[in-house]
Amino acid sequence: MSGKNDKKIILVCDTDGKQREADYADTIISVLAEEKLDDQVQVVRVAELGIYGQGVIARILPENITYKLNDEAMINQIVSEVIKKNKTLRDAVLEADPKQLKIVLRNCGIIDPEKIDDYIGQDGYQALAKVIFDSSPQDVIEQLKISGLRGRGGGGFPTATKWNFARSTEADQKYIICNADEGDPGAYMDRSVLEGDPHSVIEGMIIGGFAIGADKGYFYIRAEYPLAIERVQKAIDQAREYGLLGENILGSNFSFDLDIRLGAGAFVCGEETALIASIEGKRGCPTPRPPYPSISGLWKNPTVINNVETLANIAVILLKGAKWFSGIGSATAKGTKVFALTGKVKNSGLIEVPMGITLREIVYEIGGGVFEDKKIKAVQTGGPSGGVIPKEFLDTPVDYENLQKLGSIMGSGGMIVLDEDDCMVDIAKFYLRFCVDESCGKCAPCRIGGFQMLNYLKAISRGKATQDDLVKLENICNAVKKASLCGLGQTAPNPILSTIKYYREEYNQHINDRRCAAKKCADLLRFVISKEKCVSCGMCSRACPVNAIPKNENKEYIINQEQCIKCGKCFDTCKFDAVIRE
Repeated sequence: MSGKNDKKIILVCDTDGKQREADYADTIISVLAEEKLDDQVQVVRVAELGIYGQGVIARILPENITYKLNDEAMINQIVSEVIKKNKTLRDAVLEADPKQLKIVLRNCGIIDPEKIDDYIGQDGYQALAKVIFDSSPQDVIEQLKISGLRGRGGGGFPTATKWNFARSTEADQKYIICNADEGDPGAYMDRSVLEGDPHSVIEGMIIGGFAIGADKGYFYIRAEYPLAIERVQKAIDQAREYGLLGENILGSNFSFDLDIRLGAGAFVCGEETALIASIEGKRGCPTPRPPYPSISGLWKNPTVINNVETLANIAVILLKGAKWFSGIGSATAKGTKVFALTGKVKNSGLIEVPMGITLREIVYEIGGGVFEDKKIKAVQTGGPSGGVIPKEFLDTPVDYENLQKLGSIMGSGGMIVLDEDDCMVDIAKFYLRFCVDESCGKCAPCRIGGFQMLNYLKAISRGKATQDDLVKLENICNAVKKASLCGLGQTAPNPILSTIKYYREEYNQHINDRRCAAKKCADLLRFVISKEKCVSCGMCSRACPVNAIPKNENKEYIINQEQCIKCGKCFDTCKFDAVIRE
């Protein structure tokens, strides 16, 4: 297998989000052509390199050194000194964010995901060769045990333990499945890895097959990810062509092959037993456990199911060493975690950080702080299954146990920053509505309990609930949490329980005062026109869809409160800030 590429690559990125990378890339290409270096250097435009607010930057590979492109003179200097003479402009080096550590995302944005040679050039499939020829299946599992790798799909179950269960179970047929049914709102971690580095996941699956004694594996990818599906299929075909999949891999007596199965977008199919039912051609509904899939899974055979991020860690752990990996992270959570950092944060995007980093470091040092410099209110983690973490706990280290103590979970990696303008009742209602829509309906606690919880939240957001209703809501939440069949129902109450725990006063305002301080609950809003600011332009009146803003006898525009449907058109239309939300 070939070693590293000698060809240099220049990654060009606009870290201010102004999309100027194309112009700078064209200039670099022109300068390279003038110097007759265009056949030796590949220029690639990328959207994100983990650095923010530094203008347009250029990262030189394979040296992995980054420079800020202040002007054309800097471009000429990079070409003449760095590219032609292999020098480093030390005074101009721009350091990457020290808070981030790329393991899972190590190749994303660096290699062409559609070229297997690019992956091999970054030590790709070296771990597979090492495993097949120098290790036993038990050696692989032991290395994963030492590494401390835990599942990145939400539960944090030790990967080595899961693999060992399947390895120890006698069966003629075993399977390994990559769970790429990423369904959390705002989450795109798995999609990014499959689109940017599919071979890292494939290599992890082949090694997994070797370790547990499986000769067949499946990617389960939601159909809404067409580019990911296309690139994974292309990577599978290339791996077969190179003798890395199929019969007698690399000339050994180990055989393993992969296929893709598409999910129809049901969130519940992210649960292991529902995913298995879907692959088998059945309706995607969960079944009681035990038996667990590692004992009796796909077609009743031992089956290991890992998510994309977990599998992308496997090869690098075995190549760099289990002790290296276990030296990263916290006492109970090793390695890194990929998060989709979104919401009211200045630098939203995909980040990869060591376990144990604090929420404050993520929001302010990586994310750049809250958008428009407003006050942070909370951080929501874990998607519909997670909870909100108030600003008082921003110094909490991020790992499985610490987040659970606060009433949230790590989940697959969604992380949403909420500011002072967010209403916690509205946030809880948003996530619960998602869970109700996605419930398979198989068990009564989730099917009926979810619907009832949503009705109570709707009543609270409309100012039509009582304190007794809030008590009933909490009781139903606890019952659903205990009695639901699968993780969807068991965790659906988390956003409600965590917001009630930390923001009960906000619920009380909605119930007792019929007021939403964040002004997000439309039924509790009241729009009025300021006489001092109004210039009688009539824009609000013309924008009103129900003609609720007539002009009175004094030729003043007044909002008819009984007729107003609280759509906010008048507020959005007024250019003089004369329409006020109360």
